[in-house]
Amino acid sequence: MRRVGVRKRIALLWCALLITACTAVQDGAGGGTPDASASPSLWEEFPVGQFDDPTTIDNPWLPLTPGTQWTWEGETIADGESVPHQIVFAVTDLTKVVNGVEAVVGYDRDFSDGELVEAEVVFLAQDNEGGVWHLGQYPEEYEDGEFVAAPGWIAGVEGAYAGYWMTAEPRLGKPSYSQGWGPVVGWTDRGIVVDEGIENCVEFGCYQDVLVIEEWALDEPDAKQLKYYAQGVGNIRTGWSGSEEQEQETLELVERRELSDAEMDELREAALALEERAYENLPQVYGDTEPMEQP
Repeated sequence: MRRVGVRKRIALLWCALLITACTAVQDGAGGGTPDASASPSLWEEFPVGQFDDPTTIDNPWLPLTPGTQWTWEGETIADGESVPHQIVFAVTDLTKVVNGVEAVVGYDRDFSDGELVEAEVVFLAQDNEGGVWHLGQYPEEYEDGEFVAAPGWIAGVEGAYAGYWMTAEPRLGKPSYSQGWGPVVGWTDRGIVVDEGIENCVEFGCYQDVLVIEEWALDEPDAKQLKYYAQGVGNIRTGWSGSEEQEQETLELVERRELSDAEMDELREAALALEERAYENLPQVYGDTEPMEQP
């Protein structure tokens, strides 16, 4: 569900690269529309009042039904070394109000060579037009089983703004879009459709009319990921492009299934435990938010 290595950038780097934008975001730290005199294309205008049923996420390219779990497997090549990589993402039956919108809570786990290196909760909501918005996330990063960092951000807090995880009508030829703006932790990811209508096969199956979205961070414009989406399924493959991509990640969908009641109980417990630590580790970000709820 997200780029590799994005979370370790810091705000000072961005203030050096984009002084005007950082100033505008800091001035609007309470949320709302940023100063139009800055570069407005760096973030999206949030459609306040256009979320009548935000937790029903049925965008055909990114359907997120509670109880569904995806597993992708592949490898990451860094410094000439290939390491097995697995990502498991599930949609919980929890919601959280973020920036005034009730969002679905996703739970994501990232394994490198069988070791858990990151776990996170991510907040997603669908607007009335069918666009799926990314309203923030709380990740925990681990090394050798020990907690090392939690670079989380939430829309409306510390100058962060929501962005699209999937637009309502993604098509080739449309301009790029922000996938969220979290300046304090350097989250500046963007996406653009670079291909459509292709056939692609993964272990889980073969698909026609596949959509390909290229993703990158603004301070790494030549390090890019390619995400392949099939209607009714979601992300089926991850590849890479760009001359400066240091972590060459390739993943493909190997399983998509519905969780049992017992598995949902475990998923809910894990997500709530992660959020409990978020209040402790990131009080400046999480402190004023309402806890997750089970509708």
